[in-house]
This record gives sequence, structure tokens and C-alpha cells, in this order.
Amino acid sequence: MIHGSLASVESVSWQNLLAGSITDPAVLLRRLELDPTLLAPARAAAADFSLRVPEPYIARMKRGDPNDPLLRQVLPVGEELFDQPGYVIDPLGEQHANAQPGIIHKYAGRLLLIVSAGCAVNCRYCFRRHFPYDDNALSTAEWQQALDYIRQDSSLSEVIYSGGDPLAANDRRLAWLTREIADIPHIRRLRVHTRLPVVIPQRVTSSLIEALCSTRLPVTMVLHCNHANELDADLAKAIQTLRNAGVTLLNQAVLLRGVNDRLEDQLALSEGLGDHGVLPYYLHVLDHVKGAQHFHVNDEQAARLVGRMLTRLPGYLVPRLVREVAGEASKVPLAISPLNG
Repeated sequence: MIHGSLASVESVSWQNLLAGSITDPAVLLRRLELDPTLLAPARAAAADFSLRVPEPYIARMKRGDPNDPLLRQVLPVGEELFDQPGYVIDPLGEQHANAQPGIIHKYAGRLLLIVSAGCAVNCRYCFRRHFPYDDNALSTAEWQQALDYIRQDSSLSEVIYSGGDPLAANDRRLAWLTREIADIPHIRRLRVHTRLPVVIPQRVTSSLIEALCSTRLPVTMVLHCNHANELDADLAKAIQTLRNAGVTLLNQAVLLRGVNDRLEDQLALSEGLGDHGVLPYYLHVLDHVKGAQHFHVNDEQAARLVGRMLTRLPGYLVPRLVREVAGEASKVPLAISPLNG
């Protein structure tokens, strides 16, 4: 579903779309014809965690609607500045798992590479909104050290490109990195966690496919799509390009109050993903990161919601409801029970 058309972006490169992202709350509010009283709290919250949203994503928002589910994910609001007990800067303990610059090694058999500190969109619920990216921006020598870390740990079988957003890196860097990793015999799989194709579908190009899919490694891409309104025609085209290249496509979402916490929201998202050949993978309950408390949905409501999904959808279209807990050996599933209707 596409809401209110903006200027056409079809002929603009993804790099220009990324560079031209809106970063001024006043511009975003004017573009979407929103109440100017939203500006002062938006500016205050953006001073703590900046606004960033690209044009192709704005084009899917409904003008004049402050409750648009896509807008709510990106618009800074005053509630972000409230102190809430239990909401902290590093809710997942990732700074303790930051084994060396560029590497987060939390789980057995796999690790995250911080391929890029940049994102195409600053999601207000982001658990890494306070992450020390400056300490993880790698020089050429540090990239070699990160690769050496992977070479020396034969227990690793999967490398996960993360960020920021790894697809904010250019294709030359991605191609080089993928070749280097493919040359490590014990690595069997490559996974890419990204939101960039969702917010700038033009990112999926033949050059990107060449960079990721030209080695022996099977590639899985985990998209981050939270609402069916994000599934526009351009994203559908990008998904088809990835599928044609043999990329396995999964989706992870975050359960967000006022965005996708109704049954009809989750049904539409899962069925829309399934229509395009993307399997729902995880539905995360909110990480308790400082500034995101206004998105909280309690565990009982989350479990009931997914239980109702089980009665309406085939099992393969129902995501696993999980929480990430600092220090645990994996994501922690939340118990659900099937309910009527």
C-alpha cells in the first residue's frame, strides 16, 4: 500500500537517496503537513538521537496523520527524554561482547561484524541508539585484525553482517569483505541483517548481488520490516531481485505500541511478507533501551497476540516471539498458547 505520493525517486541512485535523507524535524513535519506543535519536542529528542529518514520511506506515509505507523517509527517525540527505570543505554550488554573493534561475539558458532556505522533511517526504538560506533569504525589494518579473529576461531561457522546497516557500505567494500570471509574454510554461511532495502529499495542493484552472491557461501538476508505499509511495489521488486539471485529471505520485526500491536497489523504483515516469498522469523519484544519506553508492549499482550496469530495463519507465517537477554546463549522464546479467533 502506498500513501500520498511524493516526488518520484525511481531514477535517483540509492547513494543520492541516502545522502538526501531528511534530518531536520521541521522539514519532515512540513512535508507531511503535520501540526507544527510537534516540532519543539521533536527537536529536543533529535538532539539526543538524530532524525534520519529517506524519501522513499516518507513516500509511504499518510499526510496529515501523526499516528501513521511508519511515521511513529522515525519521528522524535518528547517521551524519549523521560527517565524510565530499567531502560538503559546498553540493554543487551553488547559492549561487553564487543570482542575487538568491529566484532560483537555473543553466541556460539556465529558473530556480528559491524560493517558500517551508518543507517538509512534512525528508528526511535533502536537498541543500538547509544552504541559506540566511533570505536568500531575500522581502518584497513583493523579490518585485517577482525578477519584474523574469524580465521583463528574454528568454532565459527557463520558471519553476520550488521551495523548500523551493513548495506550502507559500498559494494566494493562488501565484495572484498565477502571474498575474504569465503576464503576462511570453516565459515559455511553468510547472513546479512538490514533495513536498508525496506526504506530505500533502490539499494538492491546488480552490483550488490554481485558483491554478496559471487562466492561459495550461501547468503541469508534478514530484512527488518515492521508494518505491511512498508511493503510497497519498489520493495517487492527488490525482494524479487534478491530471490532470483538465490538469497534466502527472512524478516524480523519489533513489537511496537501504536505501530503494529494489533492483530490485524500482524496478520497483514505476515501475509504480505509471505506473498513476496519472505518468511517471518522473529518478532522481538522491545529491548529496554533508554529513550524507547513509549513503544513498550507487555509480555502478556505480546503472547496473546501471537497466540491469536497461530489460529489465523499457517505456522510458517507466524514469527517466533523472542526477547534478547544480555548474557544468554541465544534469543529467549516467550511462551505462547493458541487462543480462539
